Amino acid sequence: MAEEQHQKPAPEVAASSTVVEEVVEVIPPEKPITENEPAPAPAPEPEPEAPEKPVTFEELVEGEKATSIEEKEKTKPSEEAVNVAQSDSFKEESYVVGELPDLQKKALDELKQLIQDALNKHEFTAPPPPPPPPPKEEEKKEEKKEEKEKSPVAAAEEVKEESKTEEVKEESKTEEVKEEASKLEEEVAEAKKEEEEEKELIALVTPKVEQEASSSITIEAKVEKEEEKVTPPPPTEEVVAVVVEKETSIVDEDGAKTVEEIKETIVEVSAPPPPPTTETEEPKEEVTPPPAPEEVSIWGIPLLQDERSDVILLKFLRARDYKVKDAFTMIKNTVRWRKEFEIDALLEQDHGNDWDKVAFTHGYDKKGHPVCYNAFSEFQNKDLYQNTFSTDEKRQKFLKWRIQFLEKSIRKLDFSPTGISSFVQVNDFKNSFGIGKRELWQATKLAVQLLQDNYPEFLAKQVFINVPWWYLAYNRMISPFLTQRTKSKFVFAGPSKSAETLFKYIAPEQVPVQYGGLKREDEQEFTTEDPVTEYTIKPSSKETIEFPYTETGLLVWEVRVSGWDVSYGAEFVPDEEGGYTVIVQKSRKIAPTDETVISNSFKVGGPGKVVLTFDNQTSKKKKLLYRSKTKPSSD
Repeated sequence: MAEEQHQKPAPEVAASSTVVEEVVEVIPPEKPITENEPAPAPAPEPEPEAPEKPVTFEELVEGEKATSIEEKEKTKPSEEAVNVAQSDSFKEESYVVGELPDLQKKALDELKQLIQDALNKHEFTAPPPPPPPPPKEEEKKEEKKEEKEKSPVAAAEEVKEESKTEEVKEESKTEEVKEEASKLEEEVAEAKKEEEEEKELIALVTPKVEQEASSSITIEAKVEKEEEKVTPPPPTEEVVAVVVEKETSIVDEDGAKTVEEIKETIVEVSAPPPPPTTETEEPKEEVTPPPAPEEVSIWGIPLLQDERSDVILLKFLRARDYKVKDAFTMIKNTVRWRKEFEIDALLEQDHGNDWDKVAFTHGYDKKGHPVCYNAFSEFQNKDLYQNTFSTDEKRQKFLKWRIQFLEKSIRKLDFSPTGISSFVQVNDFKNSFGIGKRELWQATKLAVQLLQDNYPEFLAKQVFINVPWWYLAYNRMISPFLTQRTKSKFVFAGPSKSAETLFKYIAPEQVPVQYGGLKREDEQEFTTEDPVTEYTIKPSSKETIEFPYTETGLLVWEVRVSGWDVSYGAEFVPDEEGGYTVIVQKSRKIAPTDETVISNSFKVGGPGKVVLTFDNQTSKKKKLLYRSKTKPSSD
């Protein structure tokens, strides 16, 4: 029978298949909703559902459609530069600068200028110093004095002020000396009068003249010595010299009287002008060249180096809706966090392989994005759970391992403008909820916050599989608080739709066998280069698949039905008339717990065909995957 075309995905799955641009925290409630407890009340709808009817995945998707128009109006970007299609069919934006709108180009240029200035000033690696405390009054006075000492102009002014004060002091001294001189003049005048009155007495005492003369000479000598001892005033001031001459008259016992005469002369002596002061020129400080701009790299790519760094800058801009200052602040915080977290040293650390099945990268989606799987169900292993979350030290070690895993994955991306620089992330919620998993979700919440703050725009799609129905209701409640860009990336699928949803974005040959695909670790006959065909088996129907064969050789094939519960058989029918049909696989019913993938081979001796028969007696449609290839016979 000829192969049929792939069936189109169910409309409810397509409605929730949208694209996002940032990691967003989606943490479930700590306690799952049980059948005895009512589900969280959703936002009011124009036509509320009947309370007795359980919430289904289709109804939740339809509810998302009904509120999409109102949410679009609420989540419009604040700047015209965002120019992102606000619809469920969001397309990943281009990183080619020439294809960007003018406003986005302008935002990129402004961000590059801010980064260049910051690199010149070394603002990335060193945080800005805290502002100094306000100085006290005494400290302010000391600072002013130090500033005057440092400044030659201020020092000169201070010298002038001091010289002025000294001049005032010297002037006051000279005035005092003049006053004393005037008093001496008055005393000399009185002495002269007394001298005239006493001349007569002196004439009578002639024998005593020689004695008086000698005493006068000795007194004059003493006065001269005293004058020599007087220190002259500063050279800048006028000096008043006072010369005192004394004549002494002595009255003896017989009536003779000695007269003491004080003569004073005041002579003004002008000192020579002081030599002109020459201002000493301070040596000019040597101008040192500014330091070279610092070099900053993120994910092994230096900032502002080439077009690859433009891709990184656009990621930060889009994470902040093209608000340049916000994007610049985010970049600075990311650089500092990477230094504090010691990312470069973390890449070389060995954290063991205990979590290799918890998070791993496997295959690519249909657009070439690497696919990362987060298998929370692995923590059903109690030993692994305790070894991961029982103490703060173990939780921190797990966080470092997760960051290391992400860093290594990012460095494998192609950051060229036309390359692939984002992931598709698949989150498996199978058996991962419960009251006992509190530490798991606390650690997840912390990890999500770090990824959101420091790894912008690295997710092309977030696919949640094996999601319980009550989590869909919970997501519907928080949906109004998410941006359109975020919601456009989220895809949710319950257990019955998980494989079908994955196949919409990832080819079955790329999907691991545990998630409904055909990729097995021990695969020998097929590779990811061998395409898989998808086929839908209708309810209560029997379908056949034919592999025609014209040459002698070995035909190999493998098949898988999602959920099985279908009867399967295979036989070879030769083209020759009268030839015998050969039963390759006796028809039997395959239970869901049986083999997930069935492989067969048949050595063909002549022209004919291999016919596979699938009998679906259930009331549900089934997804069939199969592929085949021929190999030369070993004989």
